[in-house]
Amino acid sequence: MSDRESGTLETRGPLTEHEITVLLIDDQEMIGEAVRRMLSGEHDIVFHYCQDPARAIKTALELTPTVILQDLVMPEIDGLTLVKFFRANSRTRDIPLIVLSTKEEPKIKAEAFALGANDYLVKLPDKIELIARIRYHSKGYINLLQRNEAYRALVESQKALADELAQAAAYVKSLLPPLLDGEIKTDWRFIPSTSLGGDSFGYQWLDDEHFAMYLLDVCGHGVGSALLSISALNVLNSQTLPNTDLRNPGEVLGALNESFQMEKHNNLYFTIWYGVYNKVKRQIVYSSGGHPPAILLTGKSPGTVRAAELRTPGLIIGGMPGSSFESGQCGIENYGKLFFFSDGATEIFKPDETMLEFNEFVGELTRPSLPGTSDIDRILKFVRDFQESDVFADDFSMVEVTFS
Repeated sequence: MSDRESGTLETRGPLTEHEITVLLIDDQEMIGEAVRRMLSGEHDIVFHYCQDPARAIKTALELTPTVILQDLVMPEIDGLTLVKFFRANSRTRDIPLIVLSTKEEPKIKAEAFALGANDYLVKLPDKIELIARIRYHSKGYINLLQRNEAYRALVESQKALADELAQAAAYVKSLLPPLLDGEIKTDWRFIPSTSLGGDSFGYQWLDDEHFAMYLLDVCGHGVGSALLSISALNVLNSQTLPNTDLRNPGEVLGALNESFQMEKHNNLYFTIWYGVYNKVKRQIVYSSGGHPPAILLTGKSPGTVRAAELRTPGLIIGGMPGSSFESGQCGIENYGKLFFFSDGATEIFKPDETMLEFNEFVGELTRPSLPGTSDIDRILKFVRDFQESDVFADDFSMVEVTFS
């Protein structure tokens, strides 16, 4: 179904607290001492001094400062070149850089900004101004670090969630029935969408004459929908509906409706198609609760088939206590093939939002396949070509049953 469930990702705890850490790079020791004294009374600011510009990059990598104060005129290395080096290094490129100069020169200032400096001060600046700029630039950088940390945590959380959903989808698939190849031959495809959905299906012999077939689709997406789907599937597979004749589809849907009322299942409901094949009468008795019809192809031979929609009026399962469900029946001629599916196989849209017409879908079902090819794979290709994508917005579930 196309309804979406909302969910929340697990939180990863508080973000890392970062100290305001200043690294001063200046070859004049008296400048280093002067700045140290300016900051000595600020207990939340950690100060480091590097007198050798040749060690500036290495020191910055070791300390990971929240702001760098850097002189422009130093021996052995030009200050603007050092700015360029800081910005070229992936680990220091985002650290705020305040250039210190002895002169207010617009040309040099412009060049420093062009190379990546964040600020420009004539030394020695006023203590109040220096502390204000250190706090301002550090706050911005710490916010950047925490934002990146939160983003990494989100990516990890989404990856973990995707892995868990993939495992859940694999588990759902493991509960689906094995293929049969005998007097009744089966084929099926279950392709989960990008979100874990609520599709499941099964089939089994009830006795020597009656073969039950069913497919259900829980509203919404997510673990809750999948759990309800599995619960209902297990009830059908284990034949544990109380006081219910499993050969009577209308009675089965009525019992499911009473057992899975929305109020007791987090307001989730499901649709279902349920049919029983009588091999002696070559007849299918069926009932549906808000579900797309099954399509029976039958005729004297594969070349003379007609398509019959097997559907009865019926509400969704879990919608209203006491709801009754009708049963219909349809005979099968010499050749018979049945398709039943979820709406994820038929409610398909092109990129321009044009929806696949149901009669167009049925027309594709009736088209014969080439020898040695799978009907469902042909239909799957048809649907993917229509929507111009291999990714489904909803689970694609389809079962094919051939009656010999």
